[in-house]
This record gives sequence, C-alpha cells and structure tokens, in this order.
Amino acid sequence: MRLRQRYELVENKVAQACDACGRDREGIRIIAVSKTVDLDAVEEAIAVGVHDFGENRPAELLRKFEVFPQERWHFIGNIQSRQLPSIVGRACLIHSLYERKHAEKIDSLAAKAGIVQDVLIEVNDGEENKQGLEPDALFEMLAFCHGLKHVRVKGLMTMALRGDLQSARATFADLAILRDTMNSKLAASGMADMVLHELSMGMSDDYLEAIPEGATMVRVGRAIFSDDYAG
Repeated sequence: MRLRQRYELVENKVAQACDACGRDREGIRIIAVSKTVDLDAVEEAIAVGVHDFGENRPAELLRKFEVFPQERWHFIGNIQSRQLPSIVGRACLIHSLYERKHAEKIDSLAAKAGIVQDVLIEVNDGEENKQGLEPDALFEMLAFCHGLKHVRVKGLMTMALRGDLQSARATFADLAILRDTMNSKLAASGMADMVLHELSMGMSDDYLEAIPEGATMVRVGRAIFSDDYAG
C-alpha cells in the first residue's frame, strides 16, 4: 500500500468516526508523525495533502523545517532546555510542556524572537506514561503560564496505555473532563482569557478511541508512513 492510500485510509476512518459520534470533521487535525522517515517521505506526504507534521527530536524538526518551512511542524517529544532554541519559533505548537523551568525558557526565547509560542500541557495518564503533570498539579501550572507574556497555552496532551483500547478510551475521556474543569476554574479565577481548546490525544493504534472523546488533534505516524502497519 502506498503512502497516498494509507493516508486516505486514515482520513476515511477519521471521517467515519466523526459521523458515528456526531462531530464535525473540520474539528480534528491529523498530525503526521514523521519522526522515523526522511525528507522524501515528507515530500510525498505533502503532495497528498498532509501539512501538519510531528517530530520528537529537535535536530530532526530543525532539519525538516529548513527544507519545508511552509508546513506546520509540531514538537511532540521530551523537552530539554539546551535544545529549546531549535524548537521555539519553528514549532507551531509544542505538545509536551510540563515543567516550569521549560516554560520560562520558552518565554525567554520567544520574547527575544518577538513571538508568542503556542504550547500544550502534557498530562500524565497515571499508568505507563511517566512524563507529564499529575492532574492535581495542572491548575498551578496553568496559572504560572498565564503570567508569561510569550507563552500561550492552547490545551492539553496525553498518551494512553498502549495495547488496551478500553483503558485508552478512559484516559481520553478523563482528559476531556479535566480540560472542561480547568476552563471553568480559569474563568472563575480571573483568567478567562486562557481557554483550553485543544486536546492532543490518540496515536496510530488508538486515535479512533480519542475522536469520540473530543480529540482535536491525533498524532498518527505508523498508519501513514509504515508499510508494515497492520492496524
């Protein structure tokens, strides 16, 4: 199966999932996770209509951004302070912020660049995933980021336990509830200008579980780029 066919299959599955749960297809963005492929595969993906790409290594994001600067590049990997200069201003969205020191560094770099960097806060699912904030610590992090002029929090991200679709569905449902709770709490605390619209959740094996629970972004790599994917 060629990349075009694999991407069209993912598109069709997303559309069908939206129809089944009464959602507008336009409310979901497919992020093609290109971390395992080279420039030729990215170019092929662009030709079939992909314009959002996800990278988990700053060096790869930088390399691909320099070749395809017109596309939307998302950083989805673990953040390291020394690598943030390669990310800020190139990533349209950083999905994996959860430490204050990194928020401050992003704010400083964005200020120097004269931009506001969009981010998502990564939330720990409490099981397999060791990265991300515990839900109880989320509001304090949001309040902290609210005070940074060059960081804009757009929503939340999580990764579910792999291999258990029922557990994944519950994780995604919990994140949507948490998002709504945080929006109410922000509004009640005088921070109504911070509204969490985005939910980045669901990957190749479980994105169809994420859509009914409100995902606005699904991060799909193998189902688009891998000849061996059988999902």
